[in-house]
Amino acid sequence: MCGIVGVVGRNPATPVIFDALRRLEYRGYDSAGIATLENGQVDRRRAAGKLDHLATVLARVPLPGVTGIGHTRWATHGAPTENNAHPHGTERVSVVHNGIIENFEELRRELEAAGQVFSTETDSETIAQMIDYHLRRGLSPRDAAHETLKRLEGAYALAMIFAGHDGMVIGARHGAPLVVGFGEDEMFLGSDSLALAPLTRRIAYLDDGDRTIVTPGGAEFFDMEGRAVTRPIRTTALIAGSVGKDGYRHYMEKELHEHPVVIGQTLQRLIDPATRRVVMPDLPFDLAAVPRAVMTACGSAFYAAMIGRYWLEQYARLPVDIDVASEMRYRDPPLVPGGLGLLISQSGETADTLAALRGMRAAQQHIVSVLNVEQSTMARESDAVLGTVAGPEISVASTKAFTAQLSVLACLTVALGRARGHLDAAAEERMVMALLDLPSRANEVFAQRDAIRRMAAIVAEASDVLYLGRGSSFPVALEGALKLKEITYIHAEAYAAGEMKHGPISLIDRTVPVVATVPSGRLFDKTLSNLQEARARGGRLLVFTDTQGAPRLRDLAEVVVEVPTVDEFTAPIVQTIPVQMLAYEVALLKGTDVDQPRNLAKSVTVE
Repeated sequence: MCGIVGVVGRNPATPVIFDALRRLEYRGYDSAGIATLENGQVDRRRAAGKLDHLATVLARVPLPGVTGIGHTRWATHGAPTENNAHPHGTERVSVVHNGIIENFEELRRELEAAGQVFSTETDSETIAQMIDYHLRRGLSPRDAAHETLKRLEGAYALAMIFAGHDGMVIGARHGAPLVVGFGEDEMFLGSDSLALAPLTRRIAYLDDGDRTIVTPGGAEFFDMEGRAVTRPIRTTALIAGSVGKDGYRHYMEKELHEHPVVIGQTLQRLIDPATRRVVMPDLPFDLAAVPRAVMTACGSAFYAAMIGRYWLEQYARLPVDIDVASEMRYRDPPLVPGGLGLLISQSGETADTLAALRGMRAAQQHIVSVLNVEQSTMARESDAVLGTVAGPEISVASTKAFTAQLSVLACLTVALGRARGHLDAAAEERMVMALLDLPSRANEVFAQRDAIRRMAAIVAEASDVLYLGRGSSFPVALEGALKLKEITYIHAEAYAAGEMKHGPISLIDRTVPVVATVPSGRLFDKTLSNLQEARARGGRLLVFTDTQGAPRLRDLAEVVVEVPTVDEFTAPIVQTIPVQMLAYEVALLKGTDVDQPRNLAKSVTVE
């Protein structure tokens, strides 16, 4: 969840670490800190709140040294205070940690009984105290780390420095990502490659259970048993210039405006415009032989899976089960051997989704992951990856990654429908043409910004908002409600429109706006009836529709946002954009932190 940076080199470490932590702000955090080695002694600076607070501390009390580690923390155990901020440690060792140590209470009692003195409320300090205990017993840093790691239960990515050992950082991963960056006479550790983007493009990924010893001359890798292993050095295409705001006020605003380009780039990878056919990458199994699919994801990606289920069942006639990843692994559903396990994640490191992947693997599923990071842990553990080509998404609230995921799922739907004999050439061509039309139609949505702002002025005054949708528009409503909650802190809930009269209708009055997604098509009249029921109870109706549906809604709704009419197949992709824009405009009116909303993290690497 948090950000880790480690540096071993010839130049002052603190400025390099601080700048790298800036690049990791998008992950979400509530405190930060840096520790370095100076003349063989461990020293550190920490601060609660944003990095600006740490910058103030560093300006007052500089932190020299060429070997160091840094961290941005998202609190799990213990309040987000300076004392609980990372790095943790003693005079012998300093540690930064992403993840959760599940057996920390047992370990803490054991260590306190052995004379270790704790000073924080965190689970992470247990790691530092256990390493210190082994160092006091005379073990080397490598052996002390190894003995400690054997006792840890849970998830972790770690970076450690040791008093008297300038020029060395030890790293380890289990369940949470960690990468090594190779420079010239300097080396780096990071929780993802984005942190290291301007420093190096040569990256090695630690496998689950790996440990590494990093020195200025390179890195040694070991498996969890301590055996030496090799890990390939890859060249990442990510460059630092790709993460700027480009003149927009917020990353979220920029990323909203990238929808058309991202959709186009993603479709370009999967569609041959000359033949008007979807072209899947080589798959190690036959699509036509897949008996059933199970889809899982978290957050917005789960709503993309819900839309994908509608598509796969309607157009490919493939039975599909879907589950929130955090529930699926514990529900332990029976899976048909040879089925398709379809997982969706922006980062490719989402802990619950990764755990579900491994459960599907054990159940003999063919694993296909829809990912935006094609060198992530999920990518390496999948049979095939369908990339979303969204580029770095910095705002914590996902926007362009969502429509890119939908674009991939739409192409997969066409491929499966063709392979299973449920789409003929004419139907495939119609659907492909609808997909190829998406980038230009998506771009037209931004012309509705004034109408969206009128809608936002109403929503910003509310304490509760109800979202409605039918069919594939129901997950769009869920996505809209989630975005509003995430970045405005307004309570919002989404329901299938037909379910409104089974309970939620009791909430409706003039103080509870009803936001509905109602594209023209088979379900338009049914949804219209639900809106009339809400209007009869005094509800203020705010409606997203298309050019064809707008005339029938103008006398009913207080505000109508009209987007281009597209094929019913692709309507959820176009309708998603204004729903996300609404949340952004409300956040501007509320004055909240758009890109880094409270309590949230971008890459959720703990369960």
